Amino acid sequence: MSKKRYFIQLAYDGSLYHGWQIQPNAITVQELLDKAMSVFFRQPIETLGCGRTDAGVHATDFYAHFDVEDVEEARVLNAIAGINAMLPYQIAAKQIIPVHDDAHARFDATARAYKYYLHFEKNPFKLNRSWLIKDKLDVAAMNQAAALLLNYTDFSCFSKSNTQTFTNNCKVSKAVFEEQEDGLVFTIQADRFLRNMVRAIMGTLVQIGKKEINLDDFKAIIESKNRSKAGQSVPACGLYLVKIEYPYLG
Repeated sequence: MSKKRYFIQLAYDGSLYHGWQIQPNAITVQELLDKAMSVFFRQPIETLGCGRTDAGVHATDFYAHFDVEDVEEARVLNAIAGINAMLPYQIAAKQIIPVHDDAHARFDATARAYKYYLHFEKNPFKLNRSWLIKDKLDVAAMNQAAALLLNYTDFSCFSKSNTQTFTNNCKVSKAVFEEQEDGLVFTIQADRFLRNMVRAIMGTLVQIGKKEINLDDFKAIIESKNRSKAGQSVPACGLYLVKIEYPYLG
């Protein structure tokens, strides 16, 4: 036996954590997962995630890759129950998938999708899971603006500054609001996302919904490539990473 690479699929409630990625002075999902897996497999395990989620952001579909050495594949694939027993209730391992040695959870992903939830009436059961907004919103206008995102590729205006990315270009393939009981859900899919991009887009679309800006203003904001022109970043509590696609996973 030798070193073998796997993907692990996760879901987590991010309310208690300072995002996915390990940080020196805060508890993160990656830190807890690596510790649990290292104990289970009795060797140091370091995962690499499909992306970074910020503090308070949730995920219903998240992948990370890891390497394990000299462990039978059957034991690795049957490790879910043991790993879950060592993880807090807010983090769930769903499955482990054998992949080729060069498989990369971040760089091989071909599409990612997020949902953002907001609600209009105080509801204790949506605390930390949806954003309470009391303004009346023009959903039709918000959908008109959201559709414009598909016409652009440079989203510098919605990106956190100084993120060390090589490009701010993304290809958005879906952006739509749907009305739900006591709220809205915004779904957006793209090949990649910039840091803070979805929350900045939502903040700007809410300005459309409040009639603070119009469609021409929205176009001008995107074309400005200037973050200070766009709306405020909305709270993390309503944001969920919901889908990651890979060419070699069904």
